[in-house]
Amino acid sequence: MITFLKRRDRQPELMDDPGLNRKSHIRALQGLTRIYRASLTGAAIWRILRREAADSVKPLRVLDIATGGGDMPLDMAQRAQRAGITLELHGCDLSTTAVAYARLRARRRGSHARFFKLDISKQAISSEYDVLTSGLFLHHLHEAAAVKLLRQMSESAKQTVVVDDLRRTGFGYLLAWVATRGLSRSVVVHEDGLASVRAAFSTPEIIELAADAGLSDATVIKHWPQRHMLIWRRNQST
Repeated sequence: MITFLKRRDRQPELMDDPGLNRKSHIRALQGLTRIYRASLTGAAIWRILRREAADSVKPLRVLDIATGGGDMPLDMAQRAQRAGITLELHGCDLSTTAVAYARLRARRRGSHARFFKLDISKQAISSEYDVLTSGLFLHHLHEAAAVKLLRQMSESAKQTVVVDDLRRTGFGYLLAWVATRGLSRSVVVHEDGLASVRAAFSTPEIIELAADAGLSDATVIKHWPQRHMLIWRRNQST
């Protein structure tokens, strides 16, 4: 591992700045959409949701936490429609700009995905959802806050928790440099992409965080591109 990546280095990211102007914010969200598509993460999440939906007698209710521009809910809505599966897809985010942008995208697509503002550091996560997901958010948090979020998600989800994030690796840092510059012109994406890898948890660290949150039976799998996905199911042993 590159020397400066041996230890986690969490620094404020430009996207986290409430003073970031709307135009720059939306341009960054558009860049993240292209990165989301290139990462193929949606296919991995879809396999989980399709399985959960098949085992459910009611439409599966899914909430994506820190959804940004709504990439995951909008993607899952399209996949569910093609597969003839009914999902209720919602996304929440602290940013008013991100929520408004996600709603605009949903309207333009005629999507049933719904988006709302939620500050998870101060507000409770509703227990009405079967599945709670979160992507590229955990690395924004201090260790204690990350443990708190995982615990909140496991306590609130009726069935399943899915958390996907970057791995802090040298190859991941190189990929982030190439992807952010190749897929976006946003300076915010360029800077935050590398900062995100420096702030990311290693896979052993994710496993330790899960254990601290009471999710010692969670599964953590590595996948393209230098990411890992934590999957926890209620009553896994049954």
